[in-house]
Amino acid sequence: MNMLARTPKQMGQIIQRQRKALGMSQTDLAARTGVRQELISRIESGHDGAKIATICELLAALGHEMTVGPRSKSSSADIRDIF
Repeated sequence: MNMLARTPKQMGQIIQRQRKALGMSQTDLAARTGVRQELISRIESGHDGAKIATICELLAALGHEMTVGPRSKSSSADIRDIF
C-alpha cells in the first residue's frame, strides 16, 4: 500500500504507524537502526530537520522505502497541513 507524505508531520505519522504495526517500540527501532530514541520521537512528532538518510534508515528497518513522484491534486486539508 502506498502512503503519501507531503510534510514532516505526515512522514512521522507513517513511521509511527508502521512501527506500531510491527509491534515495535521506539527503543526497539532505535536498537535496530542506531538512531537515538529521542530523535525517533521527534521525527514521529513531526519536527522538521531530520536528515533524509535518517528517514531512509528508519523506513528500511520497517520494511519500507521512499519513492518520489509527481504531486497529485491536493485537498484543502493537505494544504492546511503544510502550513
